[in-house]
Amino acid sequence: LVRVTPACVTASDPLLPLSQCITEEGFRLFLKTYLEVEDFPTDLCQRLFRSFQNPEQDRSDDTSPAVASEPSASRVKPRFVAFTMWVEVVCLKDVSCYFSLLEDGQPREKLECECPASRPSPCVNVPLWCPSLDRIIAQMMHAADYLGWDVTELRPVLKDMMTAIDSDSNGTVSLQEWIEGGMNNVPLLVLLGLKVSRDGQHLWRMKHFNMPVYCNVCQSVLLGLRKQGLCCSCCKYTVHGRCANKNPGPCTRTYVMSKKDTGVATHDWVSGSCDAGKCDRCQKKIKSYHGLTGKRCVWCHAMEPTECNCGPLRDHILPPWAIYPVIKVGLPHCHGGKERSNNLKNGCGPFGDDSELNTTPDGQVLQISPIPNTHPLLVFVNPKSGGKQGERVLRKFQYLLNPRQVYNLSNGGPGPGLHFFRNLQEYRILVCGGDGTVGWILDAIDKVPLLVRPPVAVLPLGTGNDLARCLRWGGGYDGVDLGRILKEIEASSQVLMDRWSIQVIPEDSQERGDPVPYEIINNYFSIGVDASIAHRFHTMREKHPQKFNSRMKNKLWYFEFATSESISASCKKLKECLTVECCGTPLDLSGLSLEGIAILNIPSMHGGSNLWGEPKKVDSKASHPRAPEVMSVPNVHLMACTSPQDISDKRLEVVGLEGAIEMGQIYTGLKSAGRRLAKTSQITIRTKKALPMQIDGEPWMQPPCTIHITHKNQASMLMAPPARSSSFFNLK
Repeated sequence: LVRVTPACVTASDPLLPLSQCITEEGFRLFLKTYLEVEDFPTDLCQRLFRSFQNPEQDRSDDTSPAVASEPSASRVKPRFVAFTMWVEVVCLKDVSCYFSLLEDGQPREKLECECPASRPSPCVNVPLWCPSLDRIIAQMMHAADYLGWDVTELRPVLKDMMTAIDSDSNGTVSLQEWIEGGMNNVPLLVLLGLKVSRDGQHLWRMKHFNMPVYCNVCQSVLLGLRKQGLCCSCCKYTVHGRCANKNPGPCTRTYVMSKKDTGVATHDWVSGSCDAGKCDRCQKKIKSYHGLTGKRCVWCHAMEPTECNCGPLRDHILPPWAIYPVIKVGLPHCHGGKERSNNLKNGCGPFGDDSELNTTPDGQVLQISPIPNTHPLLVFVNPKSGGKQGERVLRKFQYLLNPRQVYNLSNGGPGPGLHFFRNLQEYRILVCGGDGTVGWILDAIDKVPLLVRPPVAVLPLGTGNDLARCLRWGGGYDGVDLGRILKEIEASSQVLMDRWSIQVIPEDSQERGDPVPYEIINNYFSIGVDASIAHRFHTMREKHPQKFNSRMKNKLWYFEFATSESISASCKKLKECLTVECCGTPLDLSGLSLEGIAILNIPSMHGGSNLWGEPKKVDSKASHPRAPEVMSVPNVHLMACTSPQDISDKRLEVVGLEGAIEMGQIYTGLKSAGRRLAKTSQITIRTKKALPMQIDGEPWMQPPCTIHITHKNQASMLMAPPARSSSFFNLK
């Protein structure tokens, strides 16, 4: 046993076993294992190690004077030896507590993991004055400070929790008391990661307000320099951290209690959310800076006591009077446990980790009774796309729509949302994420038994977004009003998009290579120079993620890899390394000097490059006959060279690339297109050596193999309306 004096340990600390303390070397090993990285910067590790040794600034009043005499760094001193030796350590409990607060997980599981009564035995009670509790509270404060909270508001809340946590007043805290006390403390639950578990429960988040805002409970202003209070993402109900436990008003309902209540439209009013607007009844300005004045309906956003019609977003909203509970008879589509388990693992089965979102607290399943002449919107958000954009978009849609229409793909995948909407005939899907997220949703639609296959719109997050570009949704979300995006979805047109199956058969099954990322091509497939650049970029980003934390840095790194590739020419003489067959006809590459071959399904690649190019003018006599099945270089057909790309023609375009410089010229507009090779409905490629390849932007290194690409099916997509011209003479 050893005595430890870390940040929050007092002189009366009990003796801690050596297994609960780690040195700097052990701390470095912990970070490598936890973060799954091979090379962790030494200076960063040292700074993090010292951060767990710094003494807490605000010590309790009963701190012993002996603490001040202890060294500021945490040290371990053996007790039963003749000599004295000090070793710098940190408490492993502090480290694990801090990281568990910042990662995803259930609040109850985090409380159980962090409770000092759970070690060494859950049956052992811990004194209320135990320093282990102080350390846990301190790490909660540190995590809240890191997340940008105003901790002056949180500190008294946590102190009150510690006072009330001893329900039987025996001076000790059990594991059950610790969990019950934590689960009834709203600010602490927000810090741990609160999820909506029942109807009428607020979806709280800490928020910074730029203008004076008043608490809906005590009606006093929220003060502070950082995140001053809690705000509900669904109804904008706002409270102090200390007022969140004082029985605030319920959140807006998301469903009605019985089928007979469906179709009865009623307002859901929230006080103080009028933002200095005008009353819809008397047209007078509402002065909201004097306190809580005015009321606004959560669904129609109107301030008039007439029948609620869900406002301008009526076509997209699934109001509560369109959802009702039914008796849960059984689990459909569950024949075969192994198949169902695999579906759930992939987030594509009828149920998932968040299937409780579609059930009531008493286990009844929710069912949709759609409003006539509407097209409810099912929204899937990938919070990991576009930095913090995904999280902001998720919160905004939870306010604009019914929260039961909005699904976080990090919690159970798309399965629960698709299962909830599976019996509707008229609805749309909006995917908020990158091209990979869109492909994930399209795969899930193929696997889930739906009454109809709904059309899919895209809100592009992050960089690239080639599919969103060709569907006119843009190359990235720039913070525009989401209400405007929803109106564009309402005015969008439905188109079909081809999807292609790709089968990679290695020549030597014993030779190990990178796993093939996808089995379906939605955008493009390429071999050679562009895949080599993407593979080097991907490898470097996995090894040093801290160097790729901004869009500008990513572009600079990509430019550096493209420059080095143009010098090294690692894919030179590509024609000697592979053969290409289009519908059984070999493609003659002997007279070409190519470093890459791209197979295109959409007219966008590399973040906006059109490698096939714009359609050329053609004689009207040649525009009528249908293009042949395959058109290749030695037998060029006029229609092959001039026909534009069509994402629904069940054809792939094959383009040759001469090198990285040509790719840059096409991207900047200095060159119109690459070398058009063929337009075909089936492709077979045979490689003779290991070559870099990529599918929809996901690269890998592939040993010699045979590749078969065939048509799979067509997906229904939504194309945005054409952008209005902003020139002076084209104003509308």
